Amino acid sequence: MEVEPVYISIGTIITAGSLIGALGVIGGVLIAAYKFFKKPEELEEKTEKIRKTHEEDIRKINEEQCLITYGLLACLKGLKEQGCNGPVTEAINKIEKHLNKQAHDMEE
Repeated sequence: MEVEPVYISIGTIITAGSLIGALGVIGGVLIAAYKFFKKPEELEEKTEKIRKTHEEDIRKINEEQCLITYGLLACLKGLKEQGCNGPVTEAINKIEKHLNKQAHDMEE
């Protein structure tokens, strides 16, 4: 039994190159489609993480503002006890009115 030699022609090489190129293009399209459809999910996760961080930051800021307001109110009441009147009394009344309004709004 005699084995015949196998010849690879230029046409065969071109056909193999075309096939490899086509497979590469198809693979690239599939990867691009996968990334395209995965992107909204990733954006949604990032948005949710940012929203949670934002809510936590707002809560902390509100706590700080509450403490600052109570400190300011205490200072104004101290000034009133020292005999300062007029704008001090007006500011105390406005702050207390605001605090009462905020307390009732939070209950609702």
